[in-house]
Amino acid sequence: MNKATRIVGVSLAAMALLTATACSNTSGGGSGSSSGGGYVYFLNFKPEVADVYSKIVAEYKAETGVDVKVVTAASGTYQQTLTSEMAKSQPPTIFEINGPVGYAQWSSYCADMTNSWLYQHLDDKSLAVSTSSGVWGVPYVEEGYGIIYNDAIMKKYFALPDKAVSITSTDQITSWPLLQQVVQDMTKHKAQLGIQGVFADTSLKPGEDWRWQTHLANVPLFYEFSQDKVDLTKGTPSSIKFTYGDNMKNLFDLYLQNSTTPPTQLGSKTVDDSMAEFALGQAAMVQNGDWAWSQIAGTKGNVVQASDVHMLPLYMGIPGEDKYGIPIGTENYFAINSQASQASQTASLAFLQWLFSSQKGMQFVSSAAPNGLGFIAPFDTFKNGGPSDPLAQEVEKWMNDKSVQSVSWTPFQVMPSQDWKNDFGADLLQYAQGQMPWPTVESSMVSDWSTQAAAAK
Repeated sequence: MNKATRIVGVSLAAMALLTATACSNTSGGGSGSSSGGGYVYFLNFKPEVADVYSKIVAEYKAETGVDVKVVTAASGTYQQTLTSEMAKSQPPTIFEINGPVGYAQWSSYCADMTNSWLYQHLDDKSLAVSTSSGVWGVPYVEEGYGIIYNDAIMKKYFALPDKAVSITSTDQITSWPLLQQVVQDMTKHKAQLGIQGVFADTSLKPGEDWRWQTHLANVPLFYEFSQDKVDLTKGTPSSIKFTYGDNMKNLFDLYLQNSTTPPTQLGSKTVDDSMAEFALGQAAMVQNGDWAWSQIAGTKGNVVQASDVHMLPLYMGIPGEDKYGIPIGTENYFAINSQASQASQTASLAFLQWLFSSQKGMQFVSSAAPNGLGFIAPFDTFKNGGPSDPLAQEVEKWMNDKSVQSVSWTPFQVMPSQDWKNDFGADLLQYAQGQMPWPTVESSMVSDWSTQAAAAK
């Protein structure tokens, strides 16, 4: 994959915000005190790996004698939780910013990481959140998302004597017409395939709709911005046209009409529900990212084998999309609390260096769930060993595919606000339930974009 299409040269004018779902979790010993008089407290953004951090800090304690406290924010509340925790007498010493927007909000708490081991060993230093005066956030994982599929079910479909397509494997799906034809034909044969629907449910409960109002919407916006040569380094565009809105509708409708769950019931469905359906073999496909493997593997009764998990691009009928693979990028950056004592800052950086450079630490980073983080880590210490997580391996495969470029994450990083995404998600739910026509969904999101972009300036 063309490396130039990754999120590079992160500038302070660009904006980054994706509110991921989260669950409450605390691990580590006490306040996270270290032998040097400081303490280490990490406020984690990624709920899917919260349990793994419990194992990591236990190992770090055994090896170094240093306690590390890890807390994972509740669902959709990372910024609120961070605000609350920063006001406490022992605030987080390691926290996460979601790129330049996060830095703009938390700049007075971000220590300069220019001389840190993390920044010095970053493969591509242009990925860091930086200014002319310092480095304020260092990315720790590269990720990708697309249509995850269970190849065991797909092989069963392609073995059917009366299938409607001439292709013989899922990796031959390289266009929207083929994807649509395969999915609709699979729905006709779902009883023979032993599934309740081709796609796991389209979670549209408020706070659980980020796969659509952020990730899915990113794709048509990417093609629009590319076609119009919009310079996203200048921040949120003042307006959008949603040129490829009907193409987004193509794929969204395919999800809704070939799902395990009727559209009228989607307002109560969560991402966890969706991933459990996929893990239990009730669905053959689900839109999500490589971070989802821990949810699949951790589902009680999971029947999906690691070797059967693969990923397709989000084809939706946009001209030229055959030249692109899956969306790949990063939105997770470590920051060190400049308001913490020097001893705490030093101890915090030492923990992160251990995690990404020691043998045991790197094993945790690269190993698949439930024993590891399954990260594609952007540090030079990982050049000789990639992740064992099957979905992370899929992302690496797409990254290394020279025949296609990646779809950039930048469009969703310049969406005007979380309120804009929430409102768009609410409209998508009304559309799914037959209460709002698609043209109204489009006009509303375009109008809201202009209003909120202006308000943010």
